Amino acid sequence: MTPQQLREFAWGLANTGYPFLWVIRPDLVDGGSEIKSNDFVEVIRGRGLLVDWCPQEQVLGHPSVGGFLTHCGWNSTLESICEGVPMICWPFFADQQTNCLYARTKWGIGMEISTDVKREQVEEFVRELMEGERGKMLRSKTMEWKKRAEAAAKPGDHLFSNWID
Repeated sequence: MTPQQLREFAWGLANTGYPFLWVIRPDLVDGGSEIKSNDFVEVIRGRGLLVDWCPQEQVLGHPSVGGFLTHCGWNSTLESICEGVPMICWPFFADQQTNCLYARTKWGIGMEISTDVKREQVEEFVRELMEGERGKMLRSKTMEWKKRAEAAAKPGDHLFSNWID
């Protein structure tokens, strides 16, 4: 992530007014300390939390989580599905583009943000996910996929047995 992309995501999230948790891994973000400046921290005080790491699966499982902004790595995609959390996808490399494509077009559980990210689009997508009709549809489809995953992973189920062998 470039410093410009970081700024666009940061201010897009801040401008929504929604509370958020943002994991900014120092090894993957150039200029991550820039958004930890007093200006940005003051704007998000009380509703935004910036961390280097978090237990992602536990966070996604919390009932207050309304969406997940993700690169769409396979583990993150599965965790999002298993917890019933719709995604805003921003694929970067490897399998992420394919996972994003499926999340958007085949499964109906995500929407893709532009590679050339702008704060207005971040704000628009977050608002749509949290308040809009598309967000309701994504949430509903994600819950359907969560139920399918739970059914497929039941002990004693043939698929479950094949999966763990």
